[in-house]
This record gives sequence, C-alpha cells and structure tokens, in this order.
Amino acid sequence: MSLKNILTTIDPYLKLIRFDRPIGTLLLLWPTLWALWLAAGGIPPIKYLIIFTLGVFLMRSAGCVINDIADRKFDSKVQRTKNRPLAQNQLPVLNAMIFFVVLMLCAVVLLIFLNSLSIKVALVAAFFAITYPFMKRYTYLPQIYLGIAFALSIPMAYAQIQNTIPAEAWLLFIINIFWTTAYDTMYAMVDREDDEKIGVKSTAILFGDLDIIITSVIQSMMLLALLLLGKKLGLNIYYYWGLLVVLILFIFQNKLLRSRKTENYFKAFLNNNWVGLVLFLAIAVALQFEI
Repeated sequence: MSLKNILTTIDPYLKLIRFDRPIGTLLLLWPTLWALWLAAGGIPPIKYLIIFTLGVFLMRSAGCVINDIADRKFDSKVQRTKNRPLAQNQLPVLNAMIFFVVLMLCAVVLLIFLNSLSIKVALVAAFFAITYPFMKRYTYLPQIYLGIAFALSIPMAYAQIQNTIPAEAWLLFIINIFWTTAYDTMYAMVDREDDEKIGVKSTAILFGDLDIIITSVIQSMMLLALLLLGKKLGLNIYYYWGLLVVLILFIFQNKLLRSRKTENYFKAFLNNNWVGLVLFLAIAVALQFEI
C-alpha cells in the first residue's frame, strides 16, 4: 500500500479525533497542568506529566469519537459540523465504534501506573466523558456537564501526587467548571440558530439575549475563585499578575462577543487557550520563584 493510500485511509480517523484542531486537547490539558503543578508544589514528576498528557489526548480523542457517533444525524444539519467524517459517511459507524474502544483501552493501560484513588476518579471522569454527548438532548446545561468532565482531571492529579484530594483541589475543580461553562457557551453561540432548528439544547439557547452578560458573570466568578485560591495557597505577586492578564483577556473576549458576529464568537472561544496558558505560567512562576 502506498503512502498516499495510507494517508487517505487514516485521514477520516484523524479528523474524527480533531487531530487538526488541537484546541479541545489544550483546553483539557491546561487545568490538568495547573493541578499537577499545584499538587506537587512545583514541577511534578516527569512520569506523571507524561501519563496525564497522554491521558488527556486519549480521552479527548475518545470523547470526540463518541460525540460524533451520537451526533452523526445532527451534524449533517449544522453548518459548522456538516463536513465531519460520520456526517459525510466517510467511514462506517462500526469502524468509529471500534476506534473508540481502542482509544479507551489505551487510556485504561495508563491506569496501571496510577494509584487506586486516582483510578477511582478516572473511572468517574470516563463516565462523564462518555455520557456528555447525550446531555444536549435532555438539558440546556450540557456546558456545565462538560465542565465537570473536564475538571475531573484536577482531583485525579491531586489523588496521584498527594494520595488525597484536599479542599484546594475542589476549589480548582469549581474554577474549571466556571471556565468551561463560559467558553463552551461561546462555542455554542456559533451553532445557536442551527441547534434551535434541530432541537439541540445549550446554555447559549437558555441564556438567550442575556448570553454575554451571564458569560461575563461566570468569568467574574471564576476570577474571584482564583483570587481565593491564591490567598488560600499563599501564592506570590507573580500569580496575581497572571490574573490581571486573564482579566484583560476576558475583557477582549467580551468585546468580540458584543460584535454579535458568528466568527467573533468562535474567536472568543479560541482565545481561551491563552487564558489557560497564562494561568499555567502564573502558577508555575509563582511556585518556582519566591519573593
């Protein structure tokens, strides 16, 4: 088989896991790194860094696959998703299911290297990741459900490094739920008109004309919780400089949203990658350099 044929064969699978769109992986990775650094009080053991990074990639990939399997009939009716592999019948659903199982089995292999408490949290996280795609059929709050799924990497990291889940881990867990709910609402704003037509629910539809105000309130709650976290952990000024940058990024996102242009909704969503990076740098630098 030629290289061209191989690439043609695997291309639908790469698209299925959004290999060409790493933003989802990054938005899941950043809070995982926050937690690893805070739990370790600095640079975490390299082996855990590798295990959790691989776990993030595998679980995000598996989540995309199960999402596309569940939404294949909806995706063909939505402008942004109509070209996805299953919506275009580029590969059989059975193949996608087998691919999902393989990804999950690879993630299970990683659990061999973790302690029992971390494994228990991982199993709960897997449940939320697998069931998330179906929430948009029954509730207007799938963004919060996704926030829980994404945030469970935080207590999992603490469980592995400290063999316990302290209060600070749950505060960071809540912070990430705020963040995910805000940015995934922006993401849902892109599809709002199509979602309303096909009966898919989201916070963007629930909030209606108050979407920007409510999203800003959620971001404000996140910042307040981050201030509380910094005070609780005694983090230095470098951390708070990072929070100031995050505030500026949120103001920029709000400006994009107020334009009421679909492309700017998506730009605001993508901008959250910088939020995750800035918070990671703020935590890492604050832990590394004492004043």
